[in-house]
Amino acid sequence: MTARVYLDHASASPLLPVAFEAMMPWLRDHYADPGRLHREALEVRAAIEDARSAVADFVGARPREVVFTSSGTEAINTALWWADRHVVTTAVEHAAAREVFERGNVETTVVGVDRCGKFDASAVVDAVRPDTQLVNIQLANHEVGTLQPVGEVCHALRDHPARIHVDACAAFGNVPINFSEVGADLMSITAHKAGGPAGAAALLVKRGVRIPTLVVGGAQERARRSGIENTAAIVGFAAACTAINIGERAATARKLIAQAWREISAVERVHRLGPPATPDEALPHLLCLSVEGVEAEPILIALDQRGIAIHSGSACSSESWEPSPILAAMGVEAQHSLRISVGWSSTESDISRCAIAFAEAVEQLRALNS
Repeated sequence: MTARVYLDHASASPLLPVAFEAMMPWLRDHYADPGRLHREALEVRAAIEDARSAVADFVGARPREVVFTSSGTEAINTALWWADRHVVTTAVEHAAAREVFERGNVETTVVGVDRCGKFDASAVVDAVRPDTQLVNIQLANHEVGTLQPVGEVCHALRDHPARIHVDACAAFGNVPINFSEVGADLMSITAHKAGGPAGAAALLVKRGVRIPTLVVGGAQERARRSGIENTAAIVGFAAACTAINIGERAATARKLIAQAWREISAVERVHRLGPPATPDEALPHLLCLSVEGVEAEPILIALDQRGIAIHSGSACSSESWEPSPILAAMGVEAQHSLRISVGWSSTESDISRCAIAFAEAVEQLRALNS
């Protein structure tokens, strides 16, 4: 049987072998509660703190600034849920941010974006009022790969009392991140998009910043996130960080994405969405496409039947198929988009197989539609 091709790393990347190996002892042999005082517990606690230091080193943070969570969604929720006054955000944020503000009924100013999905830093700064409590922005967009000017926003607002949260989940492991240099108060990252395990993520909290706890009932993570730590996942998170060479990974990903676009663009009426494919504008591992005359869902199904896994920007889960609010904010067709994303396990052969299957699927579906 021919192996399937997996090109949905931006949703979840396969677990790096080094992360798997690092996790196994903590799944099999070390099971104690790290909050206890016996030797078994202290061994687990030491592993968690070593992992905290490794993650902190990878993202330019201090170990005490790393708060482990169960997911990027939880990290984002934790960073935002407490706001009860004016908030500034952008039109291309993840649902984990949008829904916090909607459900909290917080007064929110939403800054628009251009057709590449990029917000203007000065527009974000100008939207901030004296009573603004929180600014929420992305480092990079998860659907079209746009890199955002977060440093400019943080620098301009360095003397404003509003807290600044940067969602770096899509960027983590794909472009360099330095929390201390960005200047944000809070930053969300997650392991599973970069070869680490699902179930491990972190909220970076700048030293001296205090926000209310979202998950309560214990004093774990220095009373910033209650609940026993997922030791194996945290150790795997750290192992992935240690194994990743950002420069090499980005160069390889950029080469594969260039190949993908070169081969797929031979199909008529297929357009690339998002920013130019340059290092300072776009994530290196992601390609967002619009296909004229065919909606995304049948293409995804046709590719899946041919052994190819990619994603559509039109939905975040298989249970919800709605037009992408991000593409709508960009002013482009929000129901015909497809996202190809590569990672550490991707090959040139994977890209060629995807391009051939894509051309066959689009031709077949257009013929049926006509």
